[in-house]
Amino acid sequence: MSEFFDLSGRVALVTGTSRGLGQYFGRALAKAGADLIITSRKKDDLAGFQKEVEALGRRAVPVELDVRNYDSIQRMGEEAVKAYGRIDILVNNAGCNVRKPALDISWDEWNLVLDTNLRGTFFVSQAIARHMIDRGYGRIVNIGSVTSVFGYAGLTPYCASRGGVKQLTMSLADDWGKHGVTVNCLAPGWFRTEQNKVLYENQEWLEYLNDRIPVKRPGAPNDLDGAVVFLASEESRYVTGQTLLVDGGISTGATRATVAKKS
Repeated sequence: MSEFFDLSGRVALVTGTSRGLGQYFGRALAKAGADLIITSRKKDDLAGFQKEVEALGRRAVPVELDVRNYDSIQRMGEEAVKAYGRIDILVNNAGCNVRKPALDISWDEWNLVLDTNLRGTFFVSQAIARHMIDRGYGRIVNIGSVTSVFGYAGLTPYCASRGGVKQLTMSLADDWGKHGVTVNCLAPGWFRTEQNKVLYENQEWLEYLNDRIPVKRPGAPNDLDGAVVFLASEESRYVTGQTLLVDGGISTGATRATVAKKS
């Protein structure tokens, strides 16, 4: 690791690390030198990833966390700070989705997605920021999505929650910047995860997706490494309140005219 983007000596808390993007982010931060707090609703689900991080020569302390439960968030915050004495970096990754037409979304499904993706992000940030503010240093990376800036049919609560994360990021950046805490939003485009893997099994859909992405492919796991490490590092000290899209260019809309002509 070069002297730039070196996280040696830093402690990073990543929520939702039992699978998917949470593990991508945690792995990237560990490779950059950070020790980790990893979380899931069931601590046993973290055992495999804990061993992987430790094989990289970094520590990984597993902590139970249900981001929909206020008491769970408070307990997690106390346990995380106790484990290392501080938290330097927070990556708010825990999230969920309900993929249905808007007319079919139930009250409980709406609450599930918004409580997890938006309310959970805020209250985890609040719990950890208290300690960051006391120390005068912190990097908070909220995980949004290309749906933070675009709407898609069949993803109404998800789009609402991710759009809210973008706005939340700007508000918290303004609130906490004077305390040495930066807050940014990392917004991935189309990456294969457990939540959407069924889509990638549809070859016709995959070809359609690739045609819309200027670089002509979905994201690969290591495509997010540089962005999350940058936003977690000292090199991003003058970057706050921003949404960084890592989406292969799909948010440009540049290929949509081509798609329209073909149809």
